[in-house]
Amino acid sequence: MWIYMALLSSLFAGLTSIFAKCGIKKTDSDVATAIRTIVVFIFAGIMVKEFTSIDSRSLLFLILSGMATGASWLCYFKALSMADVNKVVPIDKSSGVLTIILAILFFHETNHLFIKIIGIITISMGIFMMIEKKDVVSKSEKGWFIYAIGSALFAALCSILAKIGISNIDSNYATFIRTGVVLIMAWFIVFLKHKQQEVKHIDKKELFFICISGLSTGASWLCYYYAIQNGIVSVVVPIDKLSIVVSIVFSSLVFKEKLTPKSFIGLCLMVVGTILMALFA
Repeated sequence: MWIYMALLSSLFAGLTSIFAKCGIKKTDSDVATAIRTIVVFIFAGIMVKEFTSIDSRSLLFLILSGMATGASWLCYFKALSMADVNKVVPIDKSSGVLTIILAILFFHETNHLFIKIIGIITISMGIFMMIEKKDVVSKSEKGWFIYAIGSALFAALCSILAKIGISNIDSNYATFIRTGVVLIMAWFIVFLKHKQQEVKHIDKKELFFICISGLSTGASWLCYYYAIQNGIVSVVVPIDKLSIVVSIVFSSLVFKEKLTPKSFIGLCLMVVGTILMALFA
């Protein structure tokens, strides 16, 4: 069951990138993140069956996970606003490699360790091939690469903290709590940078896509944290990162973004590495 939930998480996460990109063409990325978090928070709250007490340890790690998620989102959508989807997404998805390594170290997920190592190497090679050096140093897009790296690092930390935090509670309830933390953090950033007035001037079409991206994120999270709670982190994470395929296919159809032959080979390597680990879960 958790394998299918991980696959659904991947699908919704891939669509999130496309919807979000459509919603931040003119809208500030911090403002867009804050608005879409409201949607995710409401969506997550609806899915909670029962609000129960939670022990202090779980609450602490869920708050830390939420803070890491907020930081990852702010970096990710800033990078998306500055560069093409097929440039940002591969770097963001490199968080999967770090998460797998941390899962092996902290949760002792050493089953089929040799296959996992081969998978990590294959995925890493694919990511490296998808990163075009000329894009990283391009003056016209200076800064997006750093934001994308920040997104990946915080996302990896988020998954590990969340795994610890949801060990004793319902995954939907945990998602609701984490989203609440992200919501507070996102709006704090908006007010800190004095961007709250920009909310009034958001284009209605972009607002629609921001909200749809929030719904897609909510669905992805509910599936992902169910899979994290009931499955193997080092397998769930790479499956979730297959969302890169969805993102790149739709970026090609919607934004006419094209992959170079080298990037296409890199994408194939990432998929092969992920399938290897999923088959030998």
